[in-house]
Amino acid sequence: MKQYDLMILGPATRDENIDYTGEVDRSIGGAVTFCAPAAAASGAHVFAGVKIAPEDTDILETFTLPKEDLALIPADHTTLMRNEYFTADRERRNSTNPVRSDALRPDQVPDVPYKLCHLAGLLNGDFPNELLEALHTKGLLSADAQGFLRYSEGGKLVFHDWPEKRTYLPYMDVLKTDAAEAEILTGLTDRADAARRLYDWGAKEIMISHNSEMLVFDGQQIYTCPVRARNLSGRTGRGDTTFGSYLGMRMTGHSVAESLLFATACVSLKMETPGAFRGTAQDVQEYIRAFYPEFV
Repeated sequence: MKQYDLMILGPATRDENIDYTGEVDRSIGGAVTFCAPAAAASGAHVFAGVKIAPEDTDILETFTLPKEDLALIPADHTTLMRNEYFTADRERRNSTNPVRSDALRPDQVPDVPYKLCHLAGLLNGDFPNELLEALHTKGLLSADAQGFLRYSEGGKLVFHDWPEKRTYLPYMDVLKTDAAEAEILTGLTDRADAARRLYDWGAKEIMISHNSEMLVFDGQQIYTCPVRARNLSGRTGRGDTTFGSYLGMRMTGHSVAESLLFATACVSLKMETPGAFRGTAQDVQEYIRAFYPEFV
C-alpha cells in the first residue's frame, strides 16, 4: 500500500460567489478542494478524503489527484456556501451556509498509511472531539482553526472562540489560522504575539495568514514571507492553498523557511487565477526566481 505524506480530510462544497460587480460564479469549493492540489504540487504524496453526499460524485472529478488517492466519505448533504463580496480585493464579504454536511466520524476515516493527517474544516462540528482524540493516537495531526471557530447559526456564518482550545491545541503538530482567527483565539492583535501564545498553549508549529504576508512560528523563530500576487482574481482559497503547499513541503523534509517561501509563492501565483491551484512545482520555482529573488 502506498505511504502518503499527507492525508487531508474535510467537506467539499458547492459555492455561489457573487462578485462586487454583481457577477455570479458557481464552483466547487471547500478547504480540502484547495489544500489537496497545492500539497500535491509540492511533490508530496497526498490522499484526500472528501465528505460529500454520495450522489455528488461529479465533485471528485474536479480533483487532480489520481483516483486511487481519493475517497468519497458519505455525508447526509453536501455543504452549500454563498459568498457575497463587497470589494475588488475580496477582503470584505458576507458568507452564508444554506446547507451543511454532518460530522466526520472516526469510523469514516480512510484506512491508509500517512505521516500527517490534516483536518481541512469549514465549520464548528465538522470534526467532533472524539475524532480529534482518535487521530491524535495515530500520527501527526494538523488543522485549520476555521473548522473550530466558524459556526453556522440559522445559515448565517459567525465566529466564536473555541471552548475546548486548551484541551485540543496540544494535539496540533501544525495549526493554521488567519489573523482574525488568531485574535479570536488569543485576544492578541499582533500576529507574532498570537503565534507565541498558541505555542504556549500547546500547538507545536503555527501558521498565521494575512493578505500582506504569511507568518510561521516553530517555537524558536518567527518566519515571514510577503504575498506578491499580481492580481486577486483567485482570492478564494488563499489560506487553504498556502497551508496545503506548506504541509506538503514540511512532510517531504523541507525546512520551515523553505516551506514558507514555496507556500507563499504558490498562493501568490494561485491568486492570479480563480479556482484551485493547477500549477506544478516548477511553476512555483519559476515564480520564486521572478518575484522573490532576495530569497533565492
